[in-house]
This record gives sequence, structure tokens and C-alpha cells, in this order.
Amino acid sequence: MSREKTKYGLRRPAVAGMFYPEAPADLERDLDTMLNRVPSQEELRGLRAVVVPHAGYPYSGFTAAHAFALLRGLQYDCVIAVGPSHREYFNGISIYPGEGYETPLGVVPVNDEVRSLLLAEGGALMESDLGHRSEHCIEVQLPFLQRTLGGFSFVPVIMGDQKRGMCEQLASALAHIARTRNVLLIASSDLSHYHPYNEAVVLDERVIRTVEQSSWTTFIDKFEDESFEACGGGPIASVLGAAACIGADRPKVLHYSTSGDVTGDMTAVVGYLSAAIGTRPGQAEVASPQ
Repeated sequence: MSREKTKYGLRRPAVAGMFYPEAPADLERDLDTMLNRVPSQEELRGLRAVVVPHAGYPYSGFTAAHAFALLRGLQYDCVIAVGPSHREYFNGISIYPGEGYETPLGVVPVNDEVRSLLLAEGGALMESDLGHRSEHCIEVQLPFLQRTLGGFSFVPVIMGDQKRGMCEQLASALAHIARTRNVLLIASSDLSHYHPYNEAVVLDERVIRTVEQSSWTTFIDKFEDESFEACGGGPIASVLGAAACIGADRPKVLHYSTSGDVTGDMTAVVGYLSAAIGTRPGQAEVASPQ
């Protein structure tokens, strides 16, 4: 499919001034404050994937910063960010067809080569702006990446459907790319929504334990039978699956919080998790998920 550059040029910020500051100086100050508050962390061998929340920075930014702080000084051929569609349902997985995403800190270009390779996998993967136009789940990650990685290219992927088959297709496609390129995979997801604090913690602990087990099939099982909640459960499962295929099966949960920790209102909270996934010494690749 030909790319309509006149229509799909740069994707302009949709939530600047709402989820994060619109003024570049204010945004840089807030990012640096959050990143510098993160305690020193043990280095994670072969960091290939992260799970990060996507709420407004005052709520989930510090939790997200725990994952992004690990990226300082690292370099990747490309970042592939996967998130859920909050505002429109569609049957498939959309990859943005334009030239890049713009944030107050500048333009992050889409890596056309990696995008083309992903699209060549076929199946549910399609070139479309469905799910990208007003979606926040990938946009809010980019300023963190701009502050920690500096210059980089990326591929934004939105899951319109998070059923098992979609997760399996995407995990396989991501793994095929990640085997031959040093890519960073990002799964964008919040956890439980609007439960009393004590109930939310129980639900969210189930997500945390499953991520720590590094079993993407178990994650899909529990996501489908509603043992826990995660608005980006599909992206998490897909990234876990792809990471396992390239020998990155060493997950580390970095931080957990809820909106109630910020607002003080524990009657209906949203859960936030950050985690990082690296490789084990001598870990062999396993079969690609099908």
C-alpha cells in the first residue's frame, strides 16, 4: 500500500498540556525530576523490553521513570512501542503510516525499514492511522525516550483487538525483527481500573506475579479469563512472547503504584507497573510463537 505522505506526515501531539506539560522547558524539568528520583538500580543484562504505564505524568510518571532510567547510555537500532486502542475499536493491529510522531521535544521519526519488515509479516498487521490519531498510550512514552535515548527512530503499533490470535501474530512478528536487530520493545499498559485500593492491589499482584514468571501464554490465559485487569494486556503478552523468543526471559518488576498514592483517594484507583526484561547468560533462543 502506498503511503499517503500528504495525509500522514507527522502525527501531532494529542495530549500535550493534559497528560504532560506542553512547554518544552517544563516538560524537560518534569522528566528530569522523575528520572533523578529513581533510586540506583542493579544493571539488567541485555535489556530488550520494558512494560510501562501510560496515564498522566502526575499519576504514573514516576513509575514509568523506573524503566526509562535504565535506558540512559544505551543505544538501539529501533524502538517498537505497542499499546492498546482506548478510543476506537478495529479488527487488527495498526502501524502508523506517517513519517513520525511529534512531541514538544521534537520529532521522533518512524523507522521505515522496520515498519516495512513488520508489515511484511502480514496477517492482522496493517498500515493505518486507526488507533493512532488521538491515542495517548504511545505518545506519553516518547518524551521519556527522547530524554534518555536522545536521537532514535521507532515504530508505533496499536492493537485494536487483543484476542489471543492477535497476540500470537504480533509476538511472532516482533520476534522475527528482534532476532536480527537490536530493538527495544515497549509494552504500554495500565493495570486495574477504579476498584477500591485493597481490591486493586490483589488484582495487580496477579499481573506482577505472572510477569515475573515470564510466561506469555499464562499471561494470555489469565488476561482472557479476567483473572486480572490490564488495559494493555495484549501488548504485554505480545512483548513477553517476543522477548522470550530471543532469549530475553529475565523479567524484573521495578515499581508499582496506584493513582491513590498521588490523590489520596483510595475508593477507586488505577494501578501502574513498570518492569524490564533482559537476557540470561547463555540463554538459548526458543521457538517462535505461532
